[in-house]
Amino acid sequence: MERKYSSKINKIRTFALSLIFIGFLIMYVGIFFRTNIWLMTIFMILGLLSIIASTVVYFWIGMLSTKAVQVICPSCGKPTKMLGRVDMCMYCRESLTLDPELEGKEFDENYNKKKMNLSEKG
Repeated sequence: MERKYSSKINKIRTFALSLIFIGFLIMYVGIFFRTNIWLMTIFMILGLLSIIASTVVYFWIGMLSTKAVQVICPSCGKPTKMLGRVDMCMYCRESLTLDPELEGKEFDENYNKKKMNLSEKG
């Protein structure tokens, strides 16, 4: 089974977007408890906290994105941002690396872990 990879920035943005929808869903569930004001209030506050968490994640990834290394994808020629030693192109999902030791090796997200022994993946 082949695993579907995407760039780290897009994964985090997708997570933040899902927090917004989860927040709205939690608030919507709260509407069903209109007769119990405390239960409805708890659901509304939990939904609001989820949306606030999404805002924090969007702000964090925005700040992280400004510090990311921008490279030109050799496959599609578009500029894309890289986080870590290996990442994927945001457009064509080409594997990218700035580490000369990893050039030509099969893409593996584990290369971004700090204590990875390269001889294990060779």
